[in-house]
Amino acid sequence: MAHAATDPAKTRAVQAAPATKYISWITLAFMTTSSVASLRSSPTMAVYGLACVFLYVLPAIVFLLPTAFVAAELASGWTGGVYKWVGEGLSQQLGFLAVWCQFAMTIFYYPTLLAYVASTFAYIIDPSLAGNGLYVAIVIITIYWVAVYISSQGTKTVAGLSSMGLVVGTLIPGALLVILGLVFLAQGNPSAAPMDSSHLLPAWTGLASLVLIVNNFMSYAGMEMNAVHVSSLRDPGKQYPKAMLVAVLLVLAIFIIPAVVISWVVPSANLSLTAGVMQAFDGFFNHFGIGWLTPILGIMLVAAALGGMLTWLAGPSKGLLLIGRQNGFLPPILTRVNSHGVQQNMLIAQGFVTTILACLYAFIPNVSSAYWILSVITTQVYLIMYVLMFAAAVRLRRNQPDHPRGYRAPILVTLCVVGTVASIAAFVIGFVPPSQYASSNPVVYVLIIAAGMGIVGLLIPYLFLRFRKPDWQGEVPEEALA
Repeated sequence: MAHAATDPAKTRAVQAAPATKYISWITLAFMTTSSVASLRSSPTMAVYGLACVFLYVLPAIVFLLPTAFVAAELASGWTGGVYKWVGEGLSQQLGFLAVWCQFAMTIFYYPTLLAYVASTFAYIIDPSLAGNGLYVAIVIITIYWVAVYISSQGTKTVAGLSSMGLVVGTLIPGALLVILGLVFLAQGNPSAAPMDSSHLLPAWTGLASLVLIVNNFMSYAGMEMNAVHVSSLRDPGKQYPKAMLVAVLLVLAIFIIPAVVISWVVPSANLSLTAGVMQAFDGFFNHFGIGWLTPILGIMLVAAALGGMLTWLAGPSKGLLLIGRQNGFLPPILTRVNSHGVQQNMLIAQGFVTTILACLYAFIPNVSSAYWILSVITTQVYLIMYVLMFAAAVRLRRNQPDHPRGYRAPILVTLCVVGTVASIAAFVIGFVPPSQYASSNPVVYVLIIAAGMGIVGLLIPYLFLRFRKPDWQGEVPEEALA
């Protein structure tokens, strides 16, 4: 995910402006690739070795493609992002729930992103720290609050860092990883994971053996963000499918190939979910006698991840600010902005929760287990939004068939049914402890997942709607619209 959160405010601005300048379908394909693909999730699937191909392709078919095509139709017909889509198709209250889930998932997403940063940075200073929960917690808390301070100042200098991230933090390290892996095998070194055809499918040991596939849904999340650009194509009906085909192939290549390469050099039993990428680079560099490159690669990966975080930190909360203020869904204390027009109070409130979640790394003995739990909760919360989006798309096609749309998704109802069933299945499977990282007490695992998803994803927005007051509604400050 990279960076799967969507900015409804940015979405509205893009849609509201006339498409005076067309973009090519190749450009859209690259934009989609850069916002979805990253190396961060590779270690999670490297555990499966060659079977990760199946575990990436399956959710791409049943989730990535339905999301891309359905969101494209919605974006080309209704301005305002997911709040407008769900609000128009279902109800304003469910529209608020949808946009809340977009915001709430970042509460769990940032601890996992910064845990990856902490473990990667550990290879620059002391690799043994990668598995130290207290160190990871301190890094998460420190970096997050520094980022909040920077964002609250209205700083725009980091805006270009995310565009650089695809090259610096994904394409260059990914290509280098693949080259090193091929040379490693060409020298006659054995692969740590079996690469024969009998291992194309994951070993079946019960439902828990497939639980890691849930993480892949989150890897593909965020396609609805790029769908807003469908109106900027000269011929959306023909060009958008081509753009999505190229984007899907590129995304799959970036996800699958590095994961397989990591499985060549790092045995699954030793693989860290947060530091797996650096484990692979460290192993390859030491093997080839160029260990001095490890810190350099670490800096590249850290810089790209931090750039993406800073760029996106205020995005989802800005969209929630606008909707919460205009429609009176949030109390004024949360929708107040500072002199720079930044929703500082909302970021601070989010920061307190992030700090509490970061402490999980200090109190859960296994850093990978804490990372996995937060990743699952992130996915559970975000899947709620997708189910609402699919339901709204069907209702809008049936109730407003003549509403102008720049793009009409083929077999939309079928796509929505497939996407909904896949999302619900992933949601249910998410409550099953994975066989590779099973908790010593499955009941505790389920309770943690249910509590995190239920409280943040459902209970809090319900309480806002239940106790909302007329004086919560008001005009958005002019400085917040800048």
